[in-house]
Amino acid sequence: MYFPIFSLFLGLNMDKMLNNGRIKQLAKEVGFDLCGVARCRQMGPDGTFLRKWIKQGYASSLDYMGRNIEKRTDAAKLMEGAKSVIVCALAYKNDISEGYPADCRTKIASYATMRDYHLTIKQMLRTLAERLKEEDPELSGRIFVDSAPLFEKRYAVEAGLGWIGRQSLLITPQFGSFVLLGEILLCGECDTYDAPYSGVGCGECRRCVEACPNGAILDYHIDTRRCISRATIEREFDLQTECHGWIFGCDECQSICPYNLHAPKASNPHTTPLFDPRILSVQKWKEMSDEEFAERFGDTPLSRTSLDRVKKML
Repeated sequence: MYFPIFSLFLGLNMDKMLNNGRIKQLAKEVGFDLCGVARCRQMGPDGTFLRKWIKQGYASSLDYMGRNIEKRTDAAKLMEGAKSVIVCALAYKNDISEGYPADCRTKIASYATMRDYHLTIKQMLRTLAERLKEEDPELSGRIFVDSAPLFEKRYAVEAGLGWIGRQSLLITPQFGSFVLLGEILLCGECDTYDAPYSGVGCGECRRCVEACPNGAILDYHIDTRRCISRATIEREFDLQTECHGWIFGCDECQSICPYNLHAPKASNPHTTPLFDPRILSVQKWKEMSDEEFAERFGDTPLSRTSLDRVKKML
């Protein structure tokens, strides 16, 4: 979802440039673990790849991926006068991120055990934007959290945060792939832009490919027809995909990644788990009422699903 945060100001003073170091300082003060700044630019090859991916049927029920491809490939088309993209990352690794017992049938992706990140990151980005606005009242922009037509992982690479891994997720050297992203699009040039990430990346490692129980990882892209996360989260309910004990999301490809194995636990209090799926048995889920479900999980990403849907998967 995207959120307007500044009114557009057509008379922006272009002599006053954004300061890269100051942006990162403020992002850290707000609570983000990583921040980078990229220039808005057209990413034609990514659009070509996306169209081919959709044509091959890999998008399955994700119809929205075929819309607004021109905007996805050029952030400047999302807002008149846009020049810069601030990309912020919040690390969220917790105990649950490290995996479940082999016989567990009530597995939930670790990001879904905490407060809905859309709300958390939106709030943090708003605070960052307000701080920037205080220092430059003529600044205009817009914030984005996850669902806007923006190649956020690609812009994260452009901003130097990390690389897109074999499992198609952003991987950062410091925190692995257990990071959540948010962006601020600004109508202002930055004094310096971060260099795109150019490190080693995944190399020859294929652990995520081998760990995916449904074989959904196809070397740097996903066949969502087989993806457990897609099957358990998207509105189109899918009981035909084998979910291997996952009832919301899936961390299989992340829990096995070497970068994640050595990543530190999250320190931001906003990422503290609100519940532990490991102590919720199949019987407990079956006996749960709608009222209890809403009370226990209403502030988490599980609010996207329903108790009835969960029970059908048990």
